[in-house]
Amino acid sequence: MALTALIDSSLLEDNFTIVPRLDRPSTYKDHQYQGSTTQWDKALANTATLYVGNLSFYTTEEQLYEIFSKAGEIKRIIMGLSRNTKTPCGFCFVEYYTHSSALECMKYVNGTKLDDRIIRTDLDPGFREGRQFGRGRSGGQVRDEYRQEYDEARGGWGHMRAKQEEERRIQQEESYEAISTVPTGAELQINSRLGRSSPGYRNGN
Repeated sequence: MALTALIDSSLLEDNFTIVPRLDRPSTYKDHQYQGSTTQWDKALANTATLYVGNLSFYTTEEQLYEIFSKAGEIKRIIMGLSRNTKTPCGFCFVEYYTHSSALECMKYVNGTKLDDRIIRTDLDPGFREGRQFGRGRSGGQVRDEYRQEYDEARGGWGHMRAKQEEERRIQQEESYEAISTVPTGAELQINSRLGRSSPGYRNGN
């Protein structure tokens, strides 16, 4: 009997994969959260708020309402903004009226595409004034400070890379020397290659 149970257990392990719950929050904890880990976990267990990331800078609040309202009635959406320019910088907070709606969103909206980007949702303990602004040195999100790839939907280069590209452009302009005079004999060679017999050809002679 014990052998049969062992074989059955082995077969289960070989043929079935345990799928993690889609409404389970990530292990991320906001480093600016003032409470303990226990308080954080308790807040997530009752929250009706979601953090949404990896958005295009051009995604509108109307688009977000359209997709997130499929999981439940929305109380409000707070767009993430650059601290300096006050323009969208790729994240938002979605507040539902119930915890169950937030869980439904985690299950059915997380990982879907919006403006050709895979959006990420996570349970959040609750929005507080000031959290709508990016925490990066340039005013946007920290992730965009050090991003090396070019991402048109998130403002092009990451902030540090954009600064490097600008410095490289300035160096190229400073090192470039425009040719102000044509070296002796060069004009004759050019005319010869173009099939012109003499410098006077240029004047129509």
